Amino acid sequence: MQNGTRLAAVDLGSNSFRLEIGQLDHGQIHRTEYLKETVRQGSGLDADRNLTSEAMQRGWDCLARFGERLSGFKPTEVRAVATQTLREARNRDVFLSRACEVLGFPIDVISGREEARLIYQGVAHMLPQSEERRLVVDIGGRSTELILGQHLTAQVMESYRVGSVAWSMKYFPNGQLTTAAFNMAEIAAKSVLDEALSTYRRDTWDVAYGSSGTMGAVADILTAAGWPAATVTRDGLEWLVDKLIKAQHCDRVRLVGLKEDRRAVIGGGVSVLRAVFDLLSIDHLYPAQGALRHGALYDLLDREDGQSDLRTTSMKRLASNFGVDFPQATRVANVASTLFFQLQTSMHTTSSDITRLLKNLNWAAQIHEIGCQISHSEYHKHGAYILDNADAAGFDLPELHRLSMLVLGHRGKLKKLDTELGNAVFMHQLLALRLAVILCHARRDIDIKGLRLEAASDSVRQFVLTCPPGWAQLFPQSAHLLREEALAWQKTNWTLVLNGCDV
Repeated sequence: MQNGTRLAAVDLGSNSFRLEIGQLDHGQIHRTEYLKETVRQGSGLDADRNLTSEAMQRGWDCLARFGERLSGFKPTEVRAVATQTLREARNRDVFLSRACEVLGFPIDVISGREEARLIYQGVAHMLPQSEERRLVVDIGGRSTELILGQHLTAQVMESYRVGSVAWSMKYFPNGQLTTAAFNMAEIAAKSVLDEALSTYRRDTWDVAYGSSGTMGAVADILTAAGWPAATVTRDGLEWLVDKLIKAQHCDRVRLVGLKEDRRAVIGGGVSVLRAVFDLLSIDHLYPAQGALRHGALYDLLDREDGQSDLRTTSMKRLASNFGVDFPQATRVANVASTLFFQLQTSMHTTSSDITRLLKNLNWAAQIHEIGCQISHSEYHKHGAYILDNADAAGFDLPELHRLSMLVLGHRGKLKKLDTELGNAVFMHQLLALRLAVILCHARRDIDIKGLRLEAASDSVRQFVLTCPPGWAQLFPQSAHLLREEALAWQKTNWTLVLNGCDV
């Protein structure tokens, strides 16, 4: 990206929605605008884990305001990410459908580990570079992320379902702040975080940093009360808990530095923070300027640069872990890319869009056989399951699901993809992948010179594959498989026409 490019990140957190706008300057992103609204979606999940209509409306109203501010931004300049509340919400698709519309950009629901990775990226880019081993703690509304890293690389990442909003609702109902409530909340938090003991032990890091709302709120309160600036200590936390208990109710807390939007969730946040201090033997925790939204901004730069796109590395690692036949995967990827490029060119798709779509198609081709490690029988189903349940750094959950659908659909009947048949881009990618698998069925290099895939001039749902003269006689098995493929497409509302493929 060029210097001066404006970039924006939207963080749909469980407590607050945030919009960060920055300008690129020689690899660094400098803030030009920051908006935050307390939406409290995390407290809007009902007993069945559905977002209430009121919670959804609060979110839509906020995103509509953000969307107005983002008018004029290109799709490649905006990243919107959603975290634990929307990971949990059973009706998230209802919310997201309208949310993407009013925001004007796609919203990615990311996994807990991907959230942790982006948090570390945000923190690390805002800290001076050093050799220190870092522990980063981020206590959000419904999840807490713990990360070990060095320089700009997150090495160990985990997300735990404990947070300020969830714990305030459960252990400090109606805002009551009592000694018993703090004790119960800390015990419960430790029971969730207990498995972190072995991974994040004191000898694995040199300096501990805290990011996001709870950490910032506690640091502001302690600094205003005269405690050492820019640090949270055990003694400081004990003093704060004592003040909160004496107030008895969050509405009666009178502490300089406590912002109004933090008042209702301060009990839950502080109890989780104390649990983290005790479990991980932390003496000093330093507030970090970076957070999830900053990591999302820098991730935009990585995605734009094909060489540094972490998603490519994740796919290679996944393929290696499941013993993929790399020569065959490369063959299929090359053939699929060639056919897809021909198809998109015939439809006059812009070169930038073709490049982006080819990247996703290549990933699917590289890992289309990962299910073989489990069983060759119906390996495409095993592969789809793996992708739907994998922690793949750099990917959001819907993105991984789209890849899983390509892997599921690369062979067999098309009926199992009924929900995707209306998505033209997906169907174009799927067709290219299925044809490539057929053409490479002998698992040897194949010359596809003369083969051409195009969209029919009179129908957007009809494809035409033209074979050069004599090709069917040279490759009778491939020609037979292509005729079978054309029959499979006749059972959908898409059509594949073959020219010159008769023996």
